[in-house]
Amino acid sequence: MSDVVIRAPSPADAEALGALGRQTFLDTFVTGFGIPYPEADLAVFLDASFSPEATAAKLVEPGAAWWVAERDGDLLAFANAGPNTLPHPEARPSHAELRRLYVATAAQGLGLGTRLLALSLDWMEANTDGPLWIGVWSGNLKAQRLYAAHGFVKAGEYQYPVGAWRDDEFILRRG
Repeated sequence: MSDVVIRAPSPADAEALGALGRQTFLDTFVTGFGIPYPEADLAVFLDASFSPEATAAKLVEPGAAWWVAERDGDLLAFANAGPNTLPHPEARPSHAELRRLYVATAAQGLGLGTRLLALSLDWMEANTDGPLWIGVWSGNLKAQRLYAAHGFVKAGEYQYPVGAWRDDEFILRRG
């Protein structure tokens, strides 16, 4: 088996990237954390977030950056950063936000999350005029510890929509 390559995704990756995002979300939040999303709300969210069309549109968003980790043609993980969208009174669109950092269950423990986070943070630092931002589910203590180790502190809370369902999220800030 060859080494993992981290690269920028191309439009041709949209379908595989969306499928990875969908499966990772399900594995993490539904199976792993047991969040009881109503089926209709989950379906609306997954389609809006991870359909090939939605993913293709996000890949060409101005001011955003993406990285994928790939081995032998299979996508294992990805990260996405871009202009801040978090609802915090001190946050501005000109600040950078880590929007997603997803690692497939089968690829966890390979250090891909750490590698992708480092790339994302470097990009964010170079593309902001203020602090860095991350939204994280309030129950994801492992992710919160990872971000705290990189200097992020809790700066607020908000409700993240999954269809009509609302997840309690923390807003983290560095800088």
